[in-house]
Amino acid sequence: MSNTKNIKPLRKLWPFLRQYKKQLTYAGLALVVAAGATLALPVALRFLIDAGFTAENSGQINQQFGGLLLLAVVLGVATATRYYFVTWIGERLVADIRNAVYQHVLKLSPVFFESTRTGEVLSRLTTDTTLIQSVIGSSISIALRNALTFVGGLVMLFVTSPKLTGIILLVIPLVLIPIIVFGRRVRHFSRASQDTVADTSSLAQEVLNAMQTVQAYTAEGFEAKRYDTAVENAFTTALRRIRSRATLTLLVILLVFAAVVGVLWLGAQSVMTGTMTPGLLGQFLLYAIFTAGAVGALSETWGELQRAAGATERLVEILDTEPAIQAPKNAASMPSHLSGEVHFEGINFSYPSRPDIPVLKDFDLHIKPGETVALVGPSGAGKTTVFQLLLRFYDPQSGSIKLDSTSINECDPSAVRRHLGLVPQEPIIFAASAADNIRYGNEAASDDQVIDAAKHAAAHDFIQQQPEGYDTFLGERGMRLSGGQKQRIAIARAMLKNAEVVLLDEATSALDAESEQLVHQALEELTENRTTLVIAHRLATVREADRIVVMEQGQVVATGTHDELVAAGGLYARLAKLQFKD
Repeated sequence: MSNTKNIKPLRKLWPFLRQYKKQLTYAGLALVVAAGATLALPVALRFLIDAGFTAENSGQINQQFGGLLLLAVVLGVATATRYYFVTWIGERLVADIRNAVYQHVLKLSPVFFESTRTGEVLSRLTTDTTLIQSVIGSSISIALRNALTFVGGLVMLFVTSPKLTGIILLVIPLVLIPIIVFGRRVRHFSRASQDTVADTSSLAQEVLNAMQTVQAYTAEGFEAKRYDTAVENAFTTALRRIRSRATLTLLVILLVFAAVVGVLWLGAQSVMTGTMTPGLLGQFLLYAIFTAGAVGALSETWGELQRAAGATERLVEILDTEPAIQAPKNAASMPSHLSGEVHFEGINFSYPSRPDIPVLKDFDLHIKPGETVALVGPSGAGKTTVFQLLLRFYDPQSGSIKLDSTSINECDPSAVRRHLGLVPQEPIIFAASAADNIRYGNEAASDDQVIDAAKHAAAHDFIQQQPEGYDTFLGERGMRLSGGQKQRIAIARAMLKNAEVVLLDEATSALDAESEQLVHQALEELTENRTTLVIAHRLATVREADRIVVMEQGQVVATGTHDELVAAGGLYARLAKLQFKD
């Protein structure tokens, strides 16, 4: 948690604001005009009081009231104009920040998500940006208006009565001290409050995404208690912030108005002695009220600015997070088309979150263009890590990985991934239509190409049976589909991408026997003349691979065909004996 106790983090918003200088100028002009009209009201009222409400002065009185009406019109127009532009800027700013943060998060590598929960990021995208919107679209405008009113009112107080104004200035330090002291406490508790709200959001998202597991284990009561604890923690933290702000407001109002009452009592004595007119005292009274009200409002908005500074700080933390995997400054260019040769050489790798646990040790693997290679071995052998390194989700601590003759570490990760097609063990289905999910493999694909890919993945028939065919909404995470149907959608997506290197991570594990046979035929077509890496625990799915690589504890312990490895004995033979009765 940051120890910053001021509003300096709000400066980070300037790069987003400066592109709207025209709107800022209009809002500023309207703000000045509105403040000027407000400060002119006491002068008009003074002349009314001093002139006296008599028949002889009716013409002058009419003029004064006409002037008051004109001031009201100017004040109304200026205030409406200020509201429009300030609110527009607030909405536009938040939209830009959300886009910037979201686009930046999309570029962050898995290392970031090893230590940051998704719910935390979502909280910053929603709760924190909404708070900033409230402050930029309202609180800052109010703060500027009251700052102008305070300065202008102070000047006019001095013009009206230097003696009484001097007394007020002596009281101002008594007001500023609690603002500074309690403002820091509000800043601290505001940041803590935002963090606890994010924790609550993260917990809720985690549980909602695992609702079937929660209910299957009858853990509803346990999760309800966990969420209740998190909510109460957030409430307790928010209560501390509320108490600090309430105390701040109480002290400021008491001090300010006590000083005003005392000064006005002195003014009343001056009127009684004839050294000040009643109109002048009325003018001074109004300016004193304006100035005191401005100070009170500033103390209120200062707390809001403190909260916004905390929210800005949390968002800037994300924007300042550099992706662990980046394109080099002088990135090598990937050829537009690859033959599909893959070469792992001397790879040593540990995950950043577990640096003391080696996952791959002196790993070497050379895959020829068009070759189908299966990676088999016990869980934790490093098979999935091979895929993640090839996709440049991580970079090895030592060694090199090449596609054809190009080292992928020297290339933009996006350029590398364009040549790789992935079918994961747990396919991701987006909350969109069937067509959109398949078209994720190639945004420019036509409807005919989407349908063709679905047919080759044995997905066309069940998609056609859906209520709206290819336009059917598949639900969040594909809740309307079976496991096998999700897998076939993922395979169709990979087919549409038409990459030179295909990565299959247990791609047929969720299919029934009939669908598996259909998909195997589709995969044969997908992998024809393409380099294919297959991760498989079911050895029946890789018996026909050109080569089987047996991995154990991050190293290659054997390689060969199915028959060769069975004949040689060892780990693969033991696994095969467990899975094949013959």
